[in-house]
Amino acid sequence: MVFACWRWEPQALTQHSKFVGHEPCDKCGSSDAKAVYSDGGSYCFSCYAVGRPTDKPMAEPTPLRRKLEITGVIADIPDRRISQNTCKKYGVTVEYDSQGKISKHIYPYHASDADEIKGTKVRLVRNKDFFVTGSVEGVGLFGQQVCKGRGKYLTITEGELDCLSVSEMVGGKYDVVSLRSGASAAAKEIKEQLEWLEGYDNVVLCFDNDKAGQQAVEEVKDLFSPNKLRIVKLPMKDASDMLQANKIKDFTSAWWDARVYQPDGIISGRDTWEALTSKIKVQSIPYPWQGLNTHTKGFRPYELVTITSGSGMGKSQMIRELEYYLLNATEDNIGILALEEDIARTALGIMSIAADCPLHLEEDLDPEAAFPFWEETMGTGRYYLFDHWGSTSEDNLLARVRYMAKALDCKWIILDHLSIVVSAQENGDERKAIDAIMTKLRSLVQELGVGLFLVSHLRRTQGRAHEDGGQISLSELRGSQSIAQLSDMVIGLERDQQNDNEQVRNTTTVRVLKNRYAGLTGACCWLKYDKVTGRMMETAKPQEVPNAL
Repeated sequence: MVFACWRWEPQALTQHSKFVGHEPCDKCGSSDAKAVYSDGGSYCFSCYAVGRPTDKPMAEPTPLRRKLEITGVIADIPDRRISQNTCKKYGVTVEYDSQGKISKHIYPYHASDADEIKGTKVRLVRNKDFFVTGSVEGVGLFGQQVCKGRGKYLTITEGELDCLSVSEMVGGKYDVVSLRSGASAAAKEIKEQLEWLEGYDNVVLCFDNDKAGQQAVEEVKDLFSPNKLRIVKLPMKDASDMLQANKIKDFTSAWWDARVYQPDGIISGRDTWEALTSKIKVQSIPYPWQGLNTHTKGFRPYELVTITSGSGMGKSQMIRELEYYLLNATEDNIGILALEEDIARTALGIMSIAADCPLHLEEDLDPEAAFPFWEETMGTGRYYLFDHWGSTSEDNLLARVRYMAKALDCKWIILDHLSIVVSAQENGDERKAIDAIMTKLRSLVQELGVGLFLVSHLRRTQGRAHEDGGQISLSELRGSQSIAQLSDMVIGLERDQQNDNEQVRNTTTVRVLKNRYAGLTGACCWLKYDKVTGRMMETAKPQEVPNAL
């Protein structure tokens, strides 16, 4: 409940203006704090927003101060299911109209936790309007004077009625207070009394389940010491509504279930079981090459695998082998973003793996002969290709990855390659551009639960060139160390293209540069390109034998 410490003077309204009712406030989001009047004027008791009458301007509201008066009697409040004992505890009194119905609630405010009453807030039952006698400025929280200032639990509500309701539902066992001016002033009032509030082991926030209440939670949740704050998630709007509906058991369950607030990104070890069991269910997919599989224990969803090498080392061929392998080793859909070739070339490359023949080298490819291999691969409907050649914007690329995962249910994404994406960036700073896109790709992998294979290039070295058999290191990844840092696995391909020994010249060394899952790194297997079949097949490590003279 949200309150103000003043009301309009009668002369502030037009002559015939009357209170009509309460409605949600479009300024602060409160569900019922906005009072609406017959001339079109309005006033929100939460954010104090004034709506002008429609017939003529209305004077600014002025605080109405009345001389402090302690009136009324302590009694039950039947329509709110609040007992006389609870009212007596907080010093709340009521007044009756001529029909014997309660017309006013009178809430006393003390100087912090002192006995002296400084002011009262008077609630008019008929229209839910409020006015103040004395002053409630600079006083403590409502109910603070009856609390011990220490103990196991203290609950804070938005308004006085909620305070009484919570105390009623917990049987008066634990201290309960309320804000003076509702959600809009929550941070200010809690800061004023923070030292006093910190005397409790647990402070429980029980704010309204509406926009204003939840915004107030966000504003105050970081004010308290670690492990101090608990936040109640109410199944109804507020505690008063729950008491009126006799949902006492539901309220106490929500109150006891209130979890200790922890900043975003910090969780208790007791909350890890679900994440652990979901990881346990994730099965590794073995690589098609035994040596690589032995080192890595396969590949998995939620992993970003970077494949890198110098020019002409076989990155694209290895990727095609993996694209075909994924089709047969899983039942999952596969998304392919090949930015250096058109979709026909990508399709033909995968079909070539199925055919054990480099179809793309055929000068007069017979469509009828090629159709079975298309049907085996592209015709399955499990591949989805990004129909785009050349550079593209970072946002466009990430949107396509998200669509493939979310809308097309692709569990595996292949992006070939990173550098061409970066080339489209306008700022010209390659390192910063790579940092930005790698961070977003890593987040997407985690969010979407996909496995991502990323092709990345190497920068030129001053020593032995990679194309001449130079060994790859993580520091040679082009552009930024974020590629190494954010990848779960980095696989490098090495080959001496100019070696006199044909066996050495046609054999690619597969080197694991980073292996977050299993830890093993180093050269793990050797792949030989078969000119006849166009396949990369695992072979023994080649022996450099001098050519005969």
